Amino acid sequence: MWQQIRANKIKSIILAGFMFLILLLFGAVLLGEIGVLAAFMIWLIMLLVSYYQGDRLLLSVSGARRIEHHDLPALFNVVEEMKIASGLSHMPAVYLIDDPVPNAFAAGRSPEHACVAVTSGLLQRVNRDELQGVIAHELGHISNRDVLLMTVTGTMLGAIVMLADSVWRIRYVGGGRRSSGGGQGQAVILIAAVVFAILAPVLAQLIYFAVSRKREYLADACSAQYTRYPEGLAAALEKISAAPQQVRRANRVTAPMYIVNPFAGAKKKMSSLMSTHPPTGERVRILRGMAGSSSLDAYQNAFARTTGSGSRLFVPEELSAPAPGKAPARAAAASAGGAFTHRAATPLVQATPPASAPSGPVASRSSVNDVFWKQQGYAMVNCECGAHFKVPPAYKNRPFFCPMCGKQLTWDHAAT
Repeated sequence: MWQQIRANKIKSIILAGFMFLILLLFGAVLLGEIGVLAAFMIWLIMLLVSYYQGDRLLLSVSGARRIEHHDLPALFNVVEEMKIASGLSHMPAVYLIDDPVPNAFAAGRSPEHACVAVTSGLLQRVNRDELQGVIAHELGHISNRDVLLMTVTGTMLGAIVMLADSVWRIRYVGGGRRSSGGGQGQAVILIAAVVFAILAPVLAQLIYFAVSRKREYLADACSAQYTRYPEGLAAALEKISAAPQQVRRANRVTAPMYIVNPFAGAKKKMSSLMSTHPPTGERVRILRGMAGSSSLDAYQNAFARTTGSGSRLFVPEELSAPAPGKAPARAAAASAGGAFTHRAATPLVQATPPASAPSGPVASRSSVNDVFWKQQGYAMVNCECGAHFKVPPAYKNRPFFCPMCGKQLTWDHAAT
C-alpha cells in the first residue's frame, strides 16, 4: 500500500500544478497580464481552501451532518472497530446524510483529519457485517491517502466549474451581447469565455478519469483484510448498486468519492471506460473469488482471474512489509464477525461468520429519523405505555398528557 500512498501524494501535487496551468492560460487569454496575476491568486486560494477546508465543503454540498456516539451507537461501534482493525491513529468523524438511497464516502486531508459519511438509506438496508465492509472500505481510502487526492480534486474542480459559469455569465449574459460590436478584442474575449465555459467541465471530468480507478480495488482489498469477511462488502455493494434512484445531493464533483456511482438510470449504463468507478459486478466477483482467504495476495489473485489483467495491484514486498519507519501493527476488536488483524505479516485466513450473525438492518427508519429531529431541537419523549413523542423546541418544558394512556408527561428539554 505504501507505493499507492506515495503515488497519491504525487498525484495531488501534479493535479495542483495542472489546475494552475489551466487558470493561467485562461486568465492570460481573458485579461492579459492582470489575468495572470488573478489566476495565481485564485489558484493559491483554491489550493489552501481545498487542503484545509475541502472536506467541510464537500460534506456541506452533500448535505452531511455530524453525529455523535449517543445518536447512533451501532454505527459508531462499527466505525470504532474498523478504526482499530485498520490501525488508524485517530477516530474519523462520523456524518449522516438524510437520503433513502444507500451509499457512503470518506473525505479529509489525512488520517488525523478524516471523516466518514453514510446515507440514512444505507443504515436501513444493510446488516452489521455489510456495514463493516462498507466502513472498512472507506477507512481503506483514508489509510491509503485516497481522501487527500479526492478532496483536493473535488474542491479544486468544483471551483473551476463555478469559475467557468461566472465567466460565462459576466462575459456573455451580462455584457457580451452589448459589446459585440466593440471590435476584434471583444470578440476574442467572448470566444475565450465561451470556450472556457464549455471546456472547464469537460476537463474536470477528464481529470477524474485520469485519477485511477485502482483506488477502489485497493480499498476493497483493505476491507477484506480488515474485516476478514469479503462477503460482507460484496453483499453491501450489491444492495447499494441495486438502488433505482440516485443520491439527491450528489453531483459530478462528489460522485467519484462514493463507494458506488451515486447516479442511477442512464448514467449507470455508461461505458465502463467512461466511469469513475470499476463495474460493481466485477468488484463483487473479485471479493467472492478470494477462495476462503482475506489477504492482499488472495485479492490480487482473484483480481487477475476475474479481470484477466496481468497488472499487479500490490508490489510483492508490500504484502508483508510494514510502512517505512513503522513496526507491523496488529490490533483486535470485538465484533459480530470476530477478531480483526491489521497488516499481518502472514496471510489472513477467512474467519467463518458466527451462526448468530445479524441479518436485519443496522438501524430502523424511525431511529434514523429521530437523529435528524434532534438536530432540529426536538426532544424525544417516551411514555411508559410505549408511546413515543417528538416535542418541538418551542414547546420547551411544558407538560402534556399521553393520548394513549392519559399519563401526564414532564421532562427536561435541555437534557433530551
